Amino acid sequence: SLSLLDTNLPAEAETELRSFIAKRLTKGALFEGMGSVASVGLSIPESKVGCYYCRFQQENLLEMATLESEINAPEYVVCFLGGSEKEDTFRLELDKYIQSLKINLDLEQKNLESCVSPYLRSWFEDAICPIQRVVQLFQDKLASLLHAALSYTPVEVKNADERTEKDIRRFLAAASLQGLVQEGTMTSLCIAMTEEQHKSLVIDCSGPQPQLHNAGSNRFCEDWMQAFVNGAEGGNPFLFRQILENFKLKAIQDINNLKRFIRQAEMNHYALFKCYLFLKNCGSGDILLKIVKVEHAEMPEARNVVMVLEEFMRE
Repeated sequence: SLSLLDTNLPAEAETELRSFIAKRLTKGALFEGMGSVASVGLSIPESKVGCYYCRFQQENLLEMATLESEINAPEYVVCFLGGSEKEDTFRLELDKYIQSLKINLDLEQKNLESCVSPYLRSWFEDAICPIQRVVQLFQDKLASLLHAALSYTPVEVKNADERTEKDIRRFLAAASLQGLVQEGTMTSLCIAMTEEQHKSLVIDCSGPQPQLHNAGSNRFCEDWMQAFVNGAEGGNPFLFRQILENFKLKAIQDINNLKRFIRQAEMNHYALFKCYLFLKNCGSGDILLKIVKVEHAEMPEARNVVMVLEEFMRE
């Protein structure tokens, strides 16, 4: 059975949503801590809306339940409704949002209004809008932020309020290739970039516009920055997320192309020249070279190719 704890839906729509969730529960289609997104028909002006829903158990009560098996820890389902199924592009952010709720939740009735309700009502601002806010804040300086995310450059944020700093950190995490490149490569890159402390990007937010020190950039990041700035007129957070995903996809394609050229260049001098031309023309040769250098550190022949390419690029 489902008991309503809090909602801002009209009564009829809330009943329809509860029926939808009940059917999913019956089918066993709700997994602990892992949200899903589906289209739901409700009696509201929008008719069909995108619904993110996630099942979870309260943290401290879950511990009690494992200690005393006769206590059944209560389970909860949280639903967030948006204009379409585009919430799926933010599913990981919403999962983290639920995790934060789960850790801090005290569902005693006295705390429901003062603590839980405001947290639930701010889901869109807190989980969906950070990328959009960063784009609007940095504008044409966004290229340096994209460059730092791709190259795993350490970023230091100064004189920023808590929300702005959190937004910048979330943007950097969303723009990085974490999970898309080998974990060992990412760790080695982070270590290498952290050791070069003089290359840390410093963002000073004391003025109306952030000031960047030790900022890096390249043509690739400049081009993608333009895509973000052009999209800023519409002010659609889902569009910004899609641009960010396309940015990462193109970076991964370029890395894979360069790796293929390097394999060919181990046996073919013309392929070595193709490697050089690719690095020169792709717009992000500085970053790609760092990534493949770390990945091929233990492969003598490939390492030699990378060393020659570094020499060419320096010249």
